[in-house]
Amino acid sequence: MRNTLDFPDLLRLIDERSTAFRAAVAAAPSLDVQVPSCPDWTLFDLVQHLGEGRRAWAATIAAGPDATAKSAPQGDPAAPREREALSAWSAASTRQLLDALREAGPDRGCWTWWGKSQSPQTCGAAARRQLHEIAVHTYDAQLTLGAPQPLPDEVALDGVEEFLSTICTTTVAWPHEPAVVDYHATEGLSWRTWLDDDGARAARLPAPGAMPGTDEDPDVVHASARGTAHELVLAFYGRIPLDSLKLDGNRHLFDQLVAWDPER
Repeated sequence: MRNTLDFPDLLRLIDERSTAFRAAVAAAPSLDVQVPSCPDWTLFDLVQHLGEGRRAWAATIAAGPDATAKSAPQGDPAAPREREALSAWSAASTRQLLDALREAGPDRGCWTWWGKSQSPQTCGAAARRQLHEIAVHTYDAQLTLGAPQPLPDEVALDGVEEFLSTICTTTVAWPHEPAVVDYHATEGLSWRTWLDDDGARAARLPAPGAMPGTDEDPDVVHASARGTAHELVLAFYGRIPLDSLKLDGNRHLFDQLVAWDPER
């Protein structure tokens, strides 16, 4: 699927969401407070996870297209416990990631774990994945304060598409009856996922209920979910219940999708 965001937009939004993340952490009464959406983590754990992950991805991107596994950063300092130092460490983690992405550019090959999905194994796709992980964890940090903010519209709309193309597509056979599932954002974009023996594939629809590239829709849609793009993203990542969306058709299909974990 065509990205809704260009590479410079991805880099800009990685920086913006990372800044919002640090602002939420700075406003928290304590780094030891539990994160409601990640109940095994304190806020410190969340900062450590996000920072260490960005440093590892910076190293992976810098390793170039011949890397065969995710890289581990060498000699990086551990996340400090003192709040001001932790914020500086977090900001440095973001800079490392952005510097690696700018140096590589969007089209250079990159090791990724999603080799069987529709998303390409490029630095541009890695930037896109990084944006949405940072965006969801920014929501987690804000939720910890009791003041969660909606994802920016441009992030949320791209987040729906990125999740469907990266997380929900594979060449591994769907283990149930073939099915077609639609997702509709109230902002006006819709997507379709096909599930069958060939795996799972997805496409953005030119209009709700229309097949890509045709004037008619020969598919029988077995289930659909509708909500704002923000709501769709939060439901995809388990931050809100699927029942928060408007679900139509065979709701059991969504349970099967959540339970399915194809080897990638």
